[in-house]
Amino acid sequence: MEAFESLNTQVLGVSSDSISKLKKFAEKNGITFPLISDGDKKIKSLYSGKRINYLIDKEGTIRLIQKGIPANEYFLEKIKALER
Repeated sequence: MEAFESLNTQVLGVSSDSISKLKKFAEKNGITFPLISDGDKKIKSLYSGKRINYLIDKEGTIRLIQKGIPANEYFLEKIKALER
C-alpha cells in the first residue's frame, strides 16, 4: 500500500457483502485500505458486476479498466505513466 500512497493514490474495495462481513474479511487478510459495502448494488450498477479494476484520475475520468486481479506492479506502472 505504501507504493500506491507514495503516488498519491487511493485504493478502495467495493463488495456487496455487509459491513460486518467486510470487516472480518479485512482483519483476516490484513487489508488496510477502505472496503465499501455496496449492499444495494448502486455502485455495481454504475460500473460492472464482475471482478474489474478501475483506475480513475483526480478529475473522475476512468483511465484504465482491467478485468481480473492484476499484479500491483501493473497498476503502479499505469499510475506512474499518468503522472508524466
